Amino acid sequence: MSSQAPAPDAGQLPQVDLKPLLSRMWPLAPDGPLAADDIAEGISHFFTNQVSDVQAGALLMCLHFTGMDRDAAVMAKTAAAMLKAAAPIDIAALRTLIHQKGRKEGSYQGGLCDIVGTGGDSHNTFNISTTSSILASSHLLLAKHGNKASTSKSGSADLLNCMLPTPPQISRVRPDTLEKVYSAGNYAFLYAPVFHPGMRHVAPIRRQLPWRTLFNLVGPLANPVDVGLTPNEAPLMEARVLGVARKDLGPAFAEALRMSGAKKAMVVCGEEDLDEVSIAGPTLCWKLKTSESIPGETTIEHFRLSPADFGVPSHALTEVSPGKEPAENAAILAKLLSNELPEGDPIVDFVLINTAALFVISGVCEADTSNLGLGDDGVVIKERGPGGGRWKEGVRRARWAIKSGEAARQWKAFVEVTNGLTE
Repeated sequence: MSSQAPAPDAGQLPQVDLKPLLSRMWPLAPDGPLAADDIAEGISHFFTNQVSDVQAGALLMCLHFTGMDRDAAVMAKTAAAMLKAAAPIDIAALRTLIHQKGRKEGSYQGGLCDIVGTGGDSHNTFNISTTSSILASSHLLLAKHGNKASTSKSGSADLLNCMLPTPPQISRVRPDTLEKVYSAGNYAFLYAPVFHPGMRHVAPIRRQLPWRTLFNLVGPLANPVDVGLTPNEAPLMEARVLGVARKDLGPAFAEALRMSGAKKAMVVCGEEDLDEVSIAGPTLCWKLKTSESIPGETTIEHFRLSPADFGVPSHALTEVSPGKEPAENAAILAKLLSNELPEGDPIVDFVLINTAALFVISGVCEADTSNLGLGDDGVVIKERGPGGGRWKEGVRRARWAIKSGEAARQWKAFVEVTNGLTE
């Protein structure tokens, strides 16, 4: 890669020529595929607006048609480049707050958690991961990374912006306000354009391409608070559940998470190519776990889950795919948080099992005692299912989050604190 443009204007970085990189991508270089580091370095210049639209589009096209955008190393290195270019987080201050506020339980150490999907599954289901993230904040510190819709009718940001009577001011959650947000409650929504400002240079190019690009895949891998990993310190992000829209992507995403240093994570894909834990049938799972034979190593375990493993009935996807506009989905979310939806409602069950999945992966379900508060009978469900998880205990805790009003209280705290922040 080399500089190609005349002297830039003051404050503008010089253009970077990607022709040497592109020439090695098609036909493939005789010495084999390009190193993921080289690809990530080329993409890193997208975020500083140093690559022409033509060359940026060409690189995304080459990655797509060679399949390299589905390579674990390419995804992991590109996500790392995105995080390096992201708005800087005060890691020390946020780590201190987590230590003070995070509630340790079971094997959960009080760190930040996320539940997110790649989108693109064409099922137009209800906003499950966003709703599950709110329920999960009843027990965990949530850092829900999200954006407006790119392929569906109702993205996570679209949904939250339609909440009544007062929506949260998601664009006011910034690196400099994160501490105040978490001081008020356990929930934060990290709006991608705020935390990844360099992506504004990529958006016009993506809109002109007729297929999903590498950025549709790596976004869920680039939660802006997934930083702080050092030889002596764990990253701020402790656990996550990540849904993918194609079964063949599962192993690559799990490996990308492992390469990035994740220790507690599970990648899921419903058998219908659904980027959630499916309520309709089996879900393929790839769970990161500590190696039993090699100290310090993380391995990947593959298994399947079904609604029965969570203790809930199956429901057809047509019952949880209303295909509604964001305002209509927001009304459903409000009813769910107010415990106004009936027991056994298909959407409620769908949300419960996905929330339960995050509870299990976080380790909170490993607690052998329970003292959640009002409405908790204290009876821990210790039964283990596929992958060794206490999936039914996760559902018990998710139900309590709704019925006790704790999820609603966490949501209210988020709405109030964000509306009190300045632009």
